[in-house]
Amino acid sequence: MQRTVILASTSRYRRELLARLHLPFDVQAPDVDETPLAGEAPRALAERLALEKAMSVARRFPEAVVIGSDQVADLAGEPLGKPGDHARATTQLQRMRGQTLIFQTAVAVVCQATNFMQRDLAPVRVVFRKLSDAAIENYLRAEQPYDCAGSAKSEGLGIALLDAIDSDDPTALVGLPLIRTASMLRAAGIDLL
Repeated sequence: MQRTVILASTSRYRRELLARLHLPFDVQAPDVDETPLAGEAPRALAERLALEKAMSVARRFPEAVVIGSDQVADLAGEPLGKPGDHARATTQLQRMRGQTLIFQTAVAVVCQATNFMQRDLAPVRVVFRKLSDAAIENYLRAEQPYDCAGSAKSEGLGIALLDAIDSDDPTALVGLPLIRTASMLRAAGIDLL
């Protein structure tokens, strides 16, 4: 009997990505404070939050295989999270224009009943175009990406913000690295095929 799979996330983007695996799963909101720790690097923040999200839900559903994920935009070592509103999104994108960022996307899979825990990171190198203020404003009005790390919604019009993307896991930039997730699910005993 295959265990229940739970996505520990409120992100519609992660839910849509996980659905691509044609795997039945439930969704539960994790109870995690996403505030960075003092001096915490973007990579460490993403890895910590992915695991904390998975563990938060796994404590409530110890028999389930739980997936947690988090993404932090890394601008020269500074973490950029979800802007939340138009003004902060504008400021983020103005700072990012012409820059190369690393989107640190972490995933963790845990099952308390079997003492299974794996965590991995899928960094994505992204080169932003030199954007005018008008281009930034047009993009923000069209996409309203206020719930996306670094205001970058690459699966939509946000792709026009970019000159290049470099990644070995193409879904990582959207928010859930499916190659790594599928590998961890297999290791946890979830048969995808």
